[in-house]
Amino acid sequence: MKVLMVITSHDQLGNTGRKTGFWLEELAAPYYVFKDAGVEITLASPKGGRPPLDPKSNEPEFRTDLTLMAVDPNVTTIVEGTIMVVVVMLGAFIAMRRRSS
Repeated sequence: MKVLMVITSHDQLGNTGRKTGFWLEELAAPYYVFKDAGVEITLASPKGGRPPLDPKSNEPEFRTDLTLMAVDPNVTTIVEGTIMVVVVMLGAFIAMRRRSS
């Protein structure tokens, strides 16, 4: 089974100058469920490449056992190399989850 996970490429909160990006645990929780179930995971983002991480999501008060994926070299390699959404063929995947902005 294959699953496509789409992560944001958006890195600014409007005109505030504040940084944003994907929330680490929102990626980590389903990622490890899929991985533990033997699912083939593909990560994509609108721009491809390395998506921005919301810096707050990696602050000590928001860290969990799951967010340790941020230091797992196997996972960071996958996250840094997301494919562009326009390249994805949805027919090749069983499920796609999109989080509303």
